[in-house]
Amino acid sequence: MDGEQTAGLEGQLREVFSDAFAEPPYNEGPADVERAFRRFRSQVRRRGFRAVIAFDSDTVVGMAYGYPLSANTGWWDTLIDPVPEELRSEDGKRTFGLFELAVRPEWRRQGVATRMHRVLIEGIDNARVMLNTRPEATAAGASYRAWGYERVGSAIPWEGAARHDVMVLDLTQPVV
Repeated sequence: MDGEQTAGLEGQLREVFSDAFAEPPYNEGPADVERAFRRFRSQVRRRGFRAVIAFDSDTVVGMAYGYPLSANTGWWDTLIDPVPEELRSEDGKRTFGLFELAVRPEWRRQGVATRMHRVLIEGIDNARVMLNTRPEATAAGASYRAWGYERVGSAIPWEGAARHDVMVLDLTQPVV
């Protein structure tokens, strides 16, 4: 889906986010949902935005979305670990930022996230995909590593946020 199509599902995506991140290690509540969807409204307007939404009948059970990082992205500035300048270099096409990947708890362990991820990055012309994940989210981290992501550092993505692992998937190599 493009940004406009995805924006039309905001209410249902809020429910997915709320369900997916209510439990540990996230423990996110209504204020976190509001913050995430303030960002969402600007994200869906970004150049190259794309989303994959998983349905079970009429129920949205999962979401994955992102867009290419701009040449002047601030994402790398949130790292708390030093990384080589070459890793931080962006040109507006190099890196696809995966900003959200979530599956409602009752639909987990059924391959939903794997299928959404595969479809989301299929056919993109970026050299790599970058995401942030909480290190305590061991199941998510294990999935990302199984898909070929490597941890490149730690970040505090916004003021007051917990530490996140920054992971990169090199798309110039075969993807699992």
